[in-house]
Amino acid sequence: MRAVDWDDATLWLAIGFAGNALFFSRFLVQWIASERAGRSYVPVVFWWLSIAGSLVLLLYAIHRRDPVFVLAFLPNSAVYVRNLMLIRAERRRIASVPPPEPRQPDVPQAVRTTTSTETTVSGAPSRA
Repeated sequence: MRAVDWDDATLWLAIGFAGNALFFSRFLVQWIASERAGRSYVPVVFWWLSIAGSLVLLLYAIHRRDPVFVLAFLPNSAVYVRNLMLIRAERRRIASVPPPEPRQPDVPQAVRTTTSTETTVSGAPSRA
């Protein structure tokens, strides 16, 4: 069995570890957001961290010339970008919905007719 390859340049190792840190941080952010919301919740920053982590890891995989690793991260960003597009479209749709009109006071269903000795619905004497 082959040992772990630590012979890569320090810069490339830093890039690989940074990609892993970005990719892992998305899970941490989602977990914290869900705990705060008291339900499963995926904040928008999750998708941005996913894109950043995937692209950095893809760059590292290309540098390493690892076809399995490259194919693992190549299509990911397209899915993450699509999720951001869907979120943006939903926000625009919600923003374009006009606010509900203020509720009008209830109008009596039957209008009372008054005579000169009766009072009106408001309680004031009629002027008939």
